[in-house]
Amino acid sequence: MSPPPIEHADGLPQPQRNWAILTIALGLVMAVIDGSIANVALPTIARSLDASPAFSIWIVNGYQLAITVSLLPLASLGEIIGYRRVYLAGLLLFTLASLFCALAHTLPLLTVARVLQGFGAAGILSVNTALIRFIYPGAQLGRGIGINALVVAISAAVGPTVASFILAVGTWPYLFAINVPLGIVTLALGWRYLPHTRPAVHAFDWRSAGLSAIAFGFGISAIDSAGHGEALYLCAFEFAVAAVASHLLYRRQRHLPSPLLPVDLLSIPIFALSIGTSIASFCGQMLAFVAMPFYLENHFGYSAVQIGLLITPWPIAVACAAPLAGWLVERYPAGLLGGIGLLLFAMGLGTLALMPADATPIDVIWRMALAGAGFGLFQTPNNRTMIAAAPRERSGGASGMLGTARLLGQTLGAALVALLLARYPADGTRISLMVGVGFALIGAMLSMLRLSSAGSRGAEQVRVHESQRLKGE
Repeated sequence: MSPPPIEHADGLPQPQRNWAILTIALGLVMAVIDGSIANVALPTIARSLDASPAFSIWIVNGYQLAITVSLLPLASLGEIIGYRRVYLAGLLLFTLASLFCALAHTLPLLTVARVLQGFGAAGILSVNTALIRFIYPGAQLGRGIGINALVVAISAAVGPTVASFILAVGTWPYLFAINVPLGIVTLALGWRYLPHTRPAVHAFDWRSAGLSAIAFGFGISAIDSAGHGEALYLCAFEFAVAAVASHLLYRRQRHLPSPLLPVDLLSIPIFALSIGTSIASFCGQMLAFVAMPFYLENHFGYSAVQIGLLITPWPIAVACAAPLAGWLVERYPAGLLGGIGLLLFAMGLGTLALMPADATPIDVIWRMALAGAGFGLFQTPNNRTMIAAAPRERSGGASGMLGTARLLGQTLGAALVALLLARYPADGTRISLMVGVGFALIGAMLSMLRLSSAGSRGAEQVRVHESQRLKGE
């Protein structure tokens, strides 16, 4: 018989560590890119399946909604049955659902397949950061988080480009079929190299999972409805349902030792400030991502190909800054690095919004690179702080909140762009960039607050808890 799986106290040995982080990266690439490729292909898919634009939007919404309602429940489940099992189960479901998407010949079938794919993606996204805490030694956690942040940022940025390339050489089912062989390879790697973790002793809280799904599902839907100008009564109804469910969820979570909604972690000042920083920064990022193509086309007359090339310096700068930030955060305070990064991000967005009418491509490129470098410098220290601030056995809750904060910020940013474009047709894109500057500055302020004594006390509490845990093993 083979020996029982061992939870390594301080990361995996080499070369298992490299194979494990490759598994995490491949899963993230598939989950994040599939969140954006359908946006590009939506008109093509609607024409191919003879569907109305209004109904075809559920190809996108179904995927995002499935992730939204299941992210925190799956993170909690990972603490109970093991992060490895949740990750591999999500990867398997995502791969099978991708095959289902490629074979779907009607819009209802494709929508169902996308919902299933979203649940699979949630399995990947809910526990990937928690797994990194068991893959890397504590002293090198920043490097692992840096790789994670780099993969997420680049995947989100290049998703539309990948979709355009696939559609240029093939039909839309190939957008999903490509995940099948990649998913099989990733499953094989994950089965062999991902770390086993010690399961928690508490049972899964189904009532909290249901309330969480209602609260976040209706909350995200309400923000989206408001941004797209839906009827006022519908927005009010969705906000009311989300508010009631959130209240009931919070009341239930306050007295649980390992709550699904990690109110215990949110009581740690440095963790709560990091969550706020993440929401504000991703809102600013999405304001820029959605508005930028329209801004470059309407104000400067660039073509779609030129816009794609001009936006490319952003992910390249993130790719350069994220690993550097992972190294720096092991030597300097995360609050300081995050604050500096978001100030640079704000400067990049501000200079883009204030470009003169005769701006050259070089003028656009250096501003894009500045924004990307600032965001890359912020993201790794912030994510590392969130994960490290949680006790080791609550890594799943921290990982779930990390993904939820990103999703909330991105949804709010996209809704604000839609609202501003509808309200100010002539100059909505420039205003969106300036609003993004505002959110970046809010994020910088919250990040700097982590340097205060309250944040330091929260971090010290976690360090003491972790030291006691290690002594007891």
